[in-house]
Amino acid sequence: MVQGGWEGHEPLAVADLLSSLLREEGFTTHMSDTLDSFCDESLMARVDLIVPVWTMGTITSEQLQPLLAAVQRGVGLAGCHGGLGDAFRGEPEFQYMVGGQWVAHPGNDGVTYEVDIVNSAHPLTHGMDSFTVCSEQYYMHVDPGIEVLATTTFFGRVRMPVAWTKTYGSGRVFYCSLGHQANIVGMPPVSLMMRRGMAWAAK
Repeated sequence: MVQGGWEGHEPLAVADLLSSLLREEGFTTHMSDTLDSFCDESLMARVDLIVPVWTMGTITSEQLQPLLAAVQRGVGLAGCHGGLGDAFRGEPEFQYMVGGQWVAHPGNDGVTYEVDIVNSAHPLTHGMDSFTVCSEQYYMHVDPGIEVLATTTFFGRVRMPVAWTKTYGSGRVFYCSLGHQANIVGMPPVSLMMRRGMAWAAK
């Protein structure tokens, strides 16, 4: 788990919360505050899951290439909101791996909107009901190849993915656009999706 980037998304608090969810699932977690962790061959060789919590920022080729290679060979990738969906804006291969990239959040923070569960047969959303959240509503560029699990509606007609899965090489990828700050990640339906999604990505 690598946290940093724009402080407005409370990266350390969000990373701590996601780490606690993983530990409850029996994982051992390693927390880092530097992208140089991706250059640590020993570390990258033994992890099952990578969870970046790093909004915006830049990443060097020396840091990015080991991350891409790890997921391609089967390491899981999971994350939420800008910590994964608005990281490293100048890196299209990273965006392709994630399956989407933030474009805008009309109305900014404090928008009340519905999150609709659209695939209740999937193990990540099984038994979940649609729910309401008051936060940023992410409008995103998305890969048409993603498997959409939940959506939201813009302008009364545009269905926008909120949570999805995809593969990148042999790696499983899970993303959820919710999680502007730790209190949103801590909402029961969001925490449940993140818990399930991270475990799923780690196989």
